[in-house]
Amino acid sequence: ENISDFSLNITDCTQVVVPEEVFFAVAAAGILENLLILIAVVRNKNLHLPMYFFICSLAISDMLGSLYKTLENIFIILCKIGYLTRHGDFEKKLDDAMDSMFILSLLGSIFSLLAIAADRYITIFYALRYHNIMTLRRALVILAIIWTFCAGSSIAIALFSYEAATVIPFTILFPLMMFFILCLYVHMFLLAQSHAKKIASLPTSTVHHRTNMKGAITLTIFLGVFLCCWAPFVLHILLARFCPHNPYCACYMSIFHVNGTLIMCNAIINPMIFAFRSPELRSTFKKMFYCSR
Repeated sequence: ENISDFSLNITDCTQVVVPEEVFFAVAAAGILENLLILIAVVRNKNLHLPMYFFICSLAISDMLGSLYKTLENIFIILCKIGYLTRHGDFEKKLDDAMDSMFILSLLGSIFSLLAIAADRYITIFYALRYHNIMTLRRALVILAIIWTFCAGSSIAIALFSYEAATVIPFTILFPLMMFFILCLYVHMFLLAQSHAKKIASLPTSTVHHRTNMKGAITLTIFLGVFLCCWAPFVLHILLARFCPHNPYCACYMSIFHVNGTLIMCNAIINPMIFAFRSPELRSTFKKMFYCSR
């Protein structure tokens, strides 16, 4: 907030403010949609597969991001009406906890996408041995490692976010992980056709290959949406840390609220992609709504 106030004095760009009602509405929609994903996977035993567990991990990350923005707006409202101060010890701890939740959401999304990409890669290129390689137990172990690492990292980054040595690795991690996933995609699509020819003689291989490629395309959509929603905010973090006094950087930082809204939109779009691309999830949603009626 101090950086935003200072930026108004060195740039002619007007700060774009998103109404609090919009924040709450978008955040609530993101939480409810991802909660539906979790309930659907829990209730349908046919969805108790590693791929859907990784998708649940991504849904939990999206829920944390929406919950973070909700709590942050409540905190700001309480400060405005005088119930909380902006620089007290309790408020500082509360702010660190919310920052930790935000970082946990970002890291959880990145590593969940990486796990989904790796799962799709194994499905396409090791289709005959997939169930031996990616067992349910191994998927749970992978998720436990991911969330343990993300939780520890988020706490460390939130506590030492004022140090450049902490900010730089955090911001570098985002493009590195995205680049790694992109390389995995390129390798996946380049070899997909040759791999399909090798298994063409097997029964139902064509249908199986199309299903796997459909999963890869779905993951590509996830990645594109994730980049569009999170990259502007990560860029904001970099500019706020390394060039807060530059008029051009300050002008970009004037759309901070818009970047925050994009993050919450990611939590809304992902469940829509799940429901649109997965017939099994669509069927489960229909059964859930019919039963509720």
